Amino acid sequence: MRIGDYKESYAADEALFRTPTARAWLLVLLAALAVFPFLAGDYLLYLANLVGVLAIGALGLNILTGYTGQISLGHAAFMGVGAYATAVLATRLSLPFWLSVPAGGAAACLAGAVVGVPSLRIKGLYLAIATLAAQVIFEWVFTNWTGLTGGIRGLNVAPARLPGFRFDTDRRIYFLIQGVLALHAYGAANLFRTRVGRAFVAVRDRDLSAELMGVNLFRTKILAFMVSSYYAGIAGGLWVYFTKVVTPENFPLSLSIQYLAMIIVGGLGSVPGTLLGTVFVTLVPEGLRSLTQVAQAVAPGAMAWFYPMRDIVFGAMIVGFLVFEPHGLAEVWNRIRRFFALWPFPK
Repeated sequence: MRIGDYKESYAADEALFRTPTARAWLLVLLAALAVFPFLAGDYLLYLANLVGVLAIGALGLNILTGYTGQISLGHAAFMGVGAYATAVLATRLSLPFWLSVPAGGAAACLAGAVVGVPSLRIKGLYLAIATLAAQVIFEWVFTNWTGLTGGIRGLNVAPARLPGFRFDTDRRIYFLIQGVLALHAYGAANLFRTRVGRAFVAVRDRDLSAELMGVNLFRTKILAFMVSSYYAGIAGGLWVYFTKVVTPENFPLSLSIQYLAMIIVGGLGSVPGTLLGTVFVTLVPEGLRSLTQVAQAVAPGAMAWFYPMRDIVFGAMIVGFLVFEPHGLAEVWNRIRRFFALWPFPK
């Protein structure tokens, strides 16, 4: 149990990791992440990279939906804008990845600014429909603007490289993806300690009251869309260098819905919850698929029954989780932390 856990300065009170124990566990986590690629197989490395890319995009959506209260069903489209911008700059202008990926984020940021304009006049389900329209429009552009995007054949991209080093394997690109994820997670956590982040939260809680307090609603909502889209664009750029190819099929509406599931299951308005939700929504279906393969090996005739049950079980898990824990995995994690903070004394 923590005793005498008091703060002597504003800097100590505002620290992300306020106790030596928390900082020690952070070092343990970083060490585990650094050792993981040398112990894991190819499949686990693939899943770790996939989770890392999706987590960056999910952080962006949680900034928009969880912290600012703006619903979006077009997040995958902004990820696609970043991916195609990165691919075009890398293949046709031969820009290095450390320029093409941020440029892809900037392109998605501009697209988010345009799509976010209706957010001043509409909100809730109406805004969701507007972003859904953006998803459909961008999907059409990705497929039919063949001169730029390559159409359904897509674009092939060479591996990212630094002088004397190529990110040409899953193990090598793992460190790039996880490093970018850590940087953007740190940025998202600190964003809401600033004036802009507090304005986001004020708009989410009550936009009219925020406006009366001096918050510029139009600027704040547009900025939220821009920041969210920037995160999605960075995720799209990393996706290009992770898969070495980009096609319209990579960014369907189902991916936008999957992003919403990540932040809802993880916990709206929580950076750790976003990471936990991404892991849950990405890895649980893979676990169910493995169980299906085991069932097929034991009883080959049962495959026709187990295969559709996989999606049903996954959907039931999400519904049950939201019914019994509506605040998401972030609240579960907070309860675990409180338990160990008070242990062995009762609440």
